[in-house]
Amino acid sequence: MSKYIIDGGHSLSGTITVDCAKNAYLPILAGTILCDGEVILKRPPRFTDVMNMCLILEKLGMKVTQENDALIINGSKANPRFVPVDIAKLLRSSIFTLGAMLGRFKQARVAYPGGCDIGLRPIDLHLKGLRDMGVIITESHGIINCDATKLHGGMVHLDFASVGATENLILTAVLGKEKTTILNCAREPEIVDLCNFLNKMGARIFGAGTGRIEIEPVKKLYGTEYTPIGDRIIAGTYLIAGAITHGEIEVCGCNTMFFSSLIDKLRYSGCVLKVKSDKIYLKSPKTLKSVGFVETQVYPGFPTDLQAQILTLQTVSEGSCVVQENIFESRFKFVPELIKMGAKVRARDCTAYIEGVDSLSGAEVYAKDLRGGASLVLAGLTAKGYTTVHDIYHIERGYSDLDLCLNSLGAKIRRED
Repeated sequence: MSKYIIDGGHSLSGTITVDCAKNAYLPILAGTILCDGEVILKRPPRFTDVMNMCLILEKLGMKVTQENDALIINGSKANPRFVPVDIAKLLRSSIFTLGAMLGRFKQARVAYPGGCDIGLRPIDLHLKGLRDMGVIITESHGIINCDATKLHGGMVHLDFASVGATENLILTAVLGKEKTTILNCAREPEIVDLCNFLNKMGARIFGAGTGRIEIEPVKKLYGTEYTPIGDRIIAGTYLIAGAITHGEIEVCGCNTMFFSSLIDKLRYSGCVLKVKSDKIYLKSPKTLKSVGFVETQVYPGFPTDLQAQILTLQTVSEGSCVVQENIFESRFKFVPELIKMGAKVRARDCTAYIEGVDSLSGAEVYAKDLRGGASLVLAGLTAKGYTTVHDIYHIERGYSDLDLCLNSLGAKIRRED
């Protein structure tokens, strides 16, 4: 397995531009299934999740090619083939093909999705919403069989503002026969981006970014060219990297409104920040101050995908902090690895208690999931001595060349295969 070897203690400085957002790119890739023409997606990030989603599209008969800095996707020969278990288990977002295939072909057969082991992420909200729209669903041996020949519109109310369920229902309804209204839907920027993409292909979706989305069906979608939004989680990770190394960096390429909750925490920690529309400058103080309390929430609250990173920052901040995880119950699997490095953290159920220390020490640690793995890299950047982060395939699901990007800012990271 590949690993990072990090020589800690080097302050970061310079400017870096983030990739397009993984959580925007993946549902948009699934959305190309709805179009029988050619779609061009700009700036494809080289995350393994994106590569695996392209592989799924090819399994469904679509042609995916890369030219320069764009993916060219042709769906003229797509068909509702089975999305096999060996691919579906690699990424959570394989489930988005369900809604897209139902939207275009009115039938689908997919395996249950995989992804990081960060707690229960049931798709019952997806299936309940589809049933409310008239989809007949049978499940057996981990396979979901769906028949949408009697698909209808109407009101669909989500019991929880699930991002994935919201996106799947949108994909299903775009080519339907009746107007569909989704209530209590998620409001994340990635949902807005998916709707903007679909609308550019000819869909009629209204209300994205609010708790009520209305979809007026159209008969056909047309090919287009589109550039998904910048990755707010990567941007946040870089900002925390600058803070934890007492550095001075500028992060570009992502709407700063998307992670205003993090900006607020970093200011409280003592960092100086200057914010423009798609650029943010950060200068970290010599001594970081604990932010006291962090609670993950659905957007626009503090994102669960930045919880591990902000917790790691607290381990070397003056004072104590409580981190409450409200989205996924197994987000603290990285904590024992931080403790190996000298962090003072107690995690119980969905709450972590952190007492800041003067410094961390390098150690052999193992990535357990995507964001937890990134947090161990951040710990290694500030630790005394060398830190080896094993199992970085988790990290590469959502960060492209993280070592090279951080090295461009002055980090000392070596990747070994």
